Amino acid sequence: MTTTLLRTAAELHARARGGHRAVVMTMGALHEGHATLIRSARTAAGPDGEVVVTVFVNPLQFGAGEDLERYPRTLEADLKVAEQAGADVVLAPAVDEVYPGGEPQVRISAGPMGERLEGAARPGHFDGMLTVVAKLLHLTRPDTALFGQKDAQQLALIRRMVRDLNFGVDIRAVPTVREDDGLALSSRNRFLSDRERRTALALSQALFAGGDRHAAQEALRARAREVPATRARAEALSALGESRAAADAHAVAKAAPGSPAAVRAAARLVLDEAARLTPPLELDYLALVDPADFTEIGDGFTGEAVLAVAARVGATRLIDNLPLTFGAAP
Repeated sequence: MTTTLLRTAAELHARARGGHRAVVMTMGALHEGHATLIRSARTAAGPDGEVVVTVFVNPLQFGAGEDLERYPRTLEADLKVAEQAGADVVLAPAVDEVYPGGEPQVRISAGPMGERLEGAARPGHFDGMLTVVAKLLHLTRPDTALFGQKDAQQLALIRRMVRDLNFGVDIRAVPTVREDDGLALSSRNRFLSDRERRTALALSQALFAGGDRHAAQEALRARAREVPATRARAEALSALGESRAAADAHAVAKAAPGSPAAVRAAARLVLDEAARLTPPLELDYLALVDPADFTEIGDGFTGEAVLAVAARVGATRLIDNLPLTFGAAP
């Protein structure tokens, strides 16, 4: 397969279109995470469909002092990655193609969810992101658009925009792709020195520690459900080496399905240790939130949640997250 490079939406619209069109939106500097998105898009489009990858570094997403000029631009290499992953088209428009006449006066507002976590750390970022996603959806006219779970708040806001404003497109999430050491793939990883990278591993390690704590709580709760509320249950749990848990197993089964506070604490312990490393990890936030609105969850919460973290190591800011489910059905 040969991937076609296009510069304008008119060129894309002039192509004969048949079947399902799936779009992957990127800011370039493609890596294996993007390749995974493109392969997923290829599956979604099917053999008779079309996969379009957009490469556009959106100036509206960068605030004062952020790395717009520093952001890597590697179009030739991006074309190779896109082609190998199965893209039919790479659309790489100039700024004046996306924003003719300069920055748009009318923009999409991310609303209250866009002011939390990443939005609080980067004011205006999500307004700029949603504006360009809306523009690119109109310019590419896809049936399906795929986004990575790594940018969980971005994904949630895009889904909300599509639902609230009646975009006729299916939004699909693709799980986070990680390097062998657990670090979430990001174009910004290339800015980390060896020592900074060792510190940066604390982000994923903190998430995994919180995830392990959560899994242990859910497993205890499941076992408590399976054994009748009798002395036999306490003996069964004790036989599993959980004698302390056996004493309150019935309460665990009947009360809140695991403690979000305990999950946060397990993750925080790892991050606190990383803050003492050289170079140190500078935490922006650690949050355990409801993906519907990105507000913090409390004890008694059931359903899908996201454990999210953002931090700086040296001059590089990184984000990561882990989806969790509280109170899973037996």
